[in-house]
Amino acid sequence: MRYKILFISSWFPNKIEPTNGNFVQRHAEAVSLLHDVEILHAIGDASQKENFLFDEQIINSVRTLIVYYRQTGNPVLNFMRRMKAYQKGFVRMKHPDLLHANVLQNSMLFAVYLRKKFKIPFVLTEHWSGFLKINRHKLSKTHMFVARKIAEKASFILPVSYYLLNDLKEIGFKNEMEVVENVVDTNLFHVKNQINEKLVFLHVSNLIKLKNPEKIINAAIRLSAEYSNFELKIGGDGDVETLNELIKNNRAENFITTFSMLTLPEVSREMRRSDCFILFSDYENFPCVLLESLSSGTPAIATKVGGIPEIINDKNGILISNSEQELYSAMKKVVERRTNFDDPEKLHAYVEGRFSMIKIAQKFDKIYRQVLN
Repeated sequence: MRYKILFISSWFPNKIEPTNGNFVQRHAEAVSLLHDVEILHAIGDASQKENFLFDEQIINSVRTLIVYYRQTGNPVLNFMRRMKAYQKGFVRMKHPDLLHANVLQNSMLFAVYLRKKFKIPFVLTEHWSGFLKINRHKLSKTHMFVARKIAEKASFILPVSYYLLNDLKEIGFKNEMEVVENVVDTNLFHVKNQINEKLVFLHVSNLIKLKNPEKIINAAIRLSAEYSNFELKIGGDGDVETLNELIKNNRAENFITTFSMLTLPEVSREMRRSDCFILFSDYENFPCVLLESLSSGTPAIATKVGGIPEIINDKNGILISNSEQELYSAMKKVVERRTNFDDPEKLHAYVEGRFSMIKIAQKFDKIYRQVLN
C-alpha cells in the first residue's frame, strides 16, 4: 500500500535560500519511490508586500508548495504568520496518512498542531548539528524546551547519524530512535571514466567559516612549493571573492580556481572530473557531499568529526583531525600516490548499497508502517 506522506521542514530550498535544507528535499524524493509524497514549507520574505504568496511546483515529480509570508522585525509576529502560512498551505494539500517533519525548531510545532487537531501521526528527521555535543552550549533554554515539546509528540526521532543519535540521547530525548542516513542519487552521481593529466582536488560547500575554505587553500599553496602536478578547484554558494583575493595575493591562480554556486548536475560533473574531494570542517553531521563524491568514484580527505567516520574509511579516503598539518600531509600522500583506495566502481557500489534512493526509501517505509500499523 502506498501511503500519503506530507513532508514539512524548518529548512527547505526556496527563492531566498536556494540550497538550504536540500537534503530534506532529497529524502522526500527518495520516499516518493514508494509512497505518494507532497512537500509543504513556509518562509518569511521581508521584501514582499502581500501577506501571503503561494508558489506551487512539481519538482522531480513531487508536488511542492512553498508559502511566503511578509516578514517583519518582530519575531513573535513572524512565528504567528509562519503558522498561518502553514495552515493556509495545508488546506491545499491532500490529507496525509503521516507527516514527516524535519529539524526540531519551532516551525515543527505545526506537526504537533496537526497531530492534535487531525490525529495525524508524525515522525521527525533530525539533521541539525546544533544538537551535537560540540555546539550544545549555544542552545538556549527556550529552544530546548520547544524541541522537547515537539519530540514528546513524535512517533519516532530519526537522526541522520549514529553520532547525532548518541548526542540526542545524552541531552535527554527519550523517543524511540532509528538512524536513517542522508541519501544520494546514484544515477546522477555515477562513476567517472575520466583520467586527469594533473591530479585534481575539489571542495564544494557554502564556504562558511566552519568549512575552513581558506585553510584548504593555504594547504594547497604550501603543497605547491614541492609539487606542480596538481590543482585545486574550490567554490560553492558562499563568499568566493574573499577566496579569490587570497589566491591572488599568493599568486596561486595557475593552480587554484574558484567557482560560484553549482546545480546538482554540475556538482556531479565536477565530482567525476576530480581525483580527491576535501572536507575540512570543524563539525558535521552526515554530509551528503561525501556520499556524492564516493558515488562518483572519487575518494575523500575529511575531518574525523560528527558522522563522517560512519562514511569514510581507509578504503575510500583519509580521516584527519582539524590540523592544517594533517591536511597538508594527507594531500601530499594523495599527490605522491601513496594511497590504497578502492577503485571507482567499488566506491560507487559502497554508496549504492547503503545510501541510494531506494535503500533510504526502504528504511523510511519500514518506520512508516510501524507507525501506521
